[in-house]
Order: sequence, then C-alpha cells, then structure tokens
Amino acid sequence: MLLKKNNPYYDPSKPHHTPDGFCNPQPIMIKQRDVFRWNWERFSQRLPKPPKQGYAEFARHWYQQPDFNLPDNRLWWISHATILLRLGDCTIITDPVFSQRVSPVSFIGPKRRTQPAATIDELPDIDVIALSHNHYDHLDRASIIQLARRFPSITAVVPLGLKPKMLNMGVKNVIELDWWESANCKGIHFHCVPAQHWSQRGIFDRNQSLWCGWIMQAAESFTYFSGDTGFNEFMFQQIAARFPRIDMAAIQIGAYAPRWFMQNQHIDPQQAVEIFKILHCRHAIGMHWGAFELADEPLDEPPQLLAEACAQQQIPCGKFESIRMGASRPIST
Repeated sequence: MLLKKNNPYYDPSKPHHTPDGFCNPQPIMIKQRDVFRWNWERFSQRLPKPPKQGYAEFARHWYQQPDFNLPDNRLWWISHATILLRLGDCTIITDPVFSQRVSPVSFIGPKRRTQPAATIDELPDIDVIALSHNHYDHLDRASIIQLARRFPSITAVVPLGLKPKMLNMGVKNVIELDWWESANCKGIHFHCVPAQHWSQRGIFDRNQSLWCGWIMQAAESFTYFSGDTGFNEFMFQQIAARFPRIDMAAIQIGAYAPRWFMQNQHIDPQQAVEIFKILHCRHAIGMHWGAFELADEPLDEPPQLLAEACAQQQIPCGKFESIRMGASRPIST
C-alpha cells in the first residue's frame, strides 16, 4: 500500500479512474497463483509448440517485401502490433517494436521468431507514433529512441500517463489523451477509445498509466487499431455507437491461450470476428501474432482459427484476413 502513487489525472466522475491509477469497467483479476500455474503448464507441456512446418518455413511464408510507394490511403503490417498507415498526407506507425526481445533486458524474455518487414531506417517519413499501452511488446524503448532520432519532428499520441516516458525517450511532441478524448494532429483526428487490458513495466507501477485503442479519422475515412484488449461487448457497442462505420481495422488475433488465463486481457480469433461485426468494419486484418510467442498457441494457429471463424460467421472472403508481414491493403471509403 505504501508503494502506491497518487494518480495525477484522477477524475472521480470517470469510472475507469482510481485514486492511484486506472481500471477496467469489468475488473481484471490476475492472481499470482494463476501466473505460477500458467508458467508450470507451459514448462511441463513444452508450450507453445512450433509451427507445423517449422520456424524457418513459417517466417518465409508469412513475409513479403513491402512496397511503400503504393498510392492512396493504405495499411502495411510490419510485425506484431506495428502497423504503418498512410492517411492523407500523414504517415502513422502504431506500437513500434523492432527489437529482438520484448523484455526489460536484452538477454531474456520473449524473443523474435520472425523479423519486421522493414527496419526503422527503411521506413518512409513518419509523422505520428500512436501507442496503445506500455507493455514491452507495444512500447519498445530502443525503437522509440531510434524513431525520435531519425524523425526529430515526430509526434506521439499516447494514453494518460505515458507522456513523461515519451519525452524521456526523445520525442519532443507528445499528445496525451483519456478515453473518448480526441486531438487533431497532422490533419488526422485521433480518437482515444477504451480497451479492456492493463499496464505495467516495473514492479510497482501496475495500472498507473492508461491503455487504449485508437480510431484515426481522415476526412470521411475511419481506421481502428485495437491495441491489446479482452472482449467486452458493451464497451465495443459504445465504440460502435460513436463511430458507426469503420473502413479499416487492425484487430488482435494472437496471444489468447490458455483461455482460462488470457480471456480477460486478450481476445481470440472468434472474438475478433465478433468485434469486426459489432463495429461494422468494411475490412480488417489480424495483427498481434506471428512475431513473439507470448502465449501457448503455436504461431501458425491464429490465421487458421480466424479463417474458420469468418467462415462460421459468414464473413465474405477477404473482408477480415491474415496478411503477410510487409503486405498492405488499401483503405477505401
């Protein structure tokens, strides 16, 4: 209790605010004994299993050379939750992670099984970083520092509590938003929307910064980036009520097993399809899979389960798809 800090953003009228941090409308309880049980099961059952064709063939199959010269509004999947978006005259990168491990240190923790489709030096000019939360597989210090050095005028849009960290990493322009707040940056309206998740980077900072998804509006075009989230139908109905149509979405489909442990914090492919339907998405790609083994499913399972879920829900072929790292899709209105 003595280690808790006062929340400088605390607004008692907002149910996701607490005096010492933030919370979900439906609280997530992660008990230490469940963490031990999960790690024991992973160790004893030797999980996750490798892809059916092996890691090298998996990496070859799910990669293609990106073409950043393609025209118009467009989405490229770089790796994991790192998405490159061109909306009008603005180029945006979400949750940029280019390091080989997602961990507080470089020598332990989840390591890459596939490489990003491009290096930071190979990226086109970036105007905005959009961050969803502070977990190491979404906020990578080395990548942020490198982006800030290469693009000194870059702006970061972040949920509450992450501005000091971004300034410390060399980003000079930072916009910090709460759920349902919006800001205009480089001609794009960035809408901070709720997600069901949590935050933590150290031992004593659990939930002291906020987590979110983003809806990026360019004129009449709306693009949704889910970040990390569990499934909360009421929350997604609220988003749909404010944004009746989504033209393009990048929705998490990986890091979902075992469900008894992951269900409150990460959706699975079936739930991703439910979100696709609730938000009336015209097109979506699956993300947050294929790069790091963060949960117990094999790397090649998420696209298979996504295809099965789309077929079961009668989603037309190609509307919600798994694409290769480096591949792109146009964002049409």
